[in-house]
Amino acid sequence: MTTLLIARQGRHRQLYEDNFRLVSGCIPYRVKRGYEECSNCIEDSLQVLMISSPNRHDLVFPKGGWENDETVHEAACREAFEEAGIRGILNNNQLGVWEFRSKTRQDKCSLDGGCRGYMFALEVTEELDSWPEQENHDRKWVKHFQPISLHFSKLLG
Repeated sequence: MTTLLIARQGRHRQLYEDNFRLVSGCIPYRVKRGYEECSNCIEDSLQVLMISSPNRHDLVFPKGGWENDETVHEAACREAFEEAGIRGILNNNQLGVWEFRSKTRQDKCSLDGGCRGYMFALEVTEELDSWPEQENHDRKWVKHFQPISLHFSKLLG
């Protein structure tokens, strides 16, 4: 049996606040258990999952529009599934809120294109072989170094 994988499209259900389009996303992570040399100790290795994005050369975290029939947490999980083909356990505490301009609307003199994003940590429990936007997004696990890992671990509680 084949499951049809379709991503939501369009902005007719998008939420807005103070002229900002509301966006939700996540920083997907996993802890790879293993042996690493560090002054005769064994460390866990924190990795984050990043995705490619069309028309860009850098890697980004999964994120997208928060829609009027879902919570900010549901939107973050949906975007992780649609863009990265992952599922997991979302930490309900937001990592932060940031305001930015949409990459397609960079005119700083206009109210158009303003976004307010909410990010959450997502512990990845499942990586799917196929996902709705895999034609547009490749995924890559990136290893973080110890100082960043310790800071991120503290944020997760």
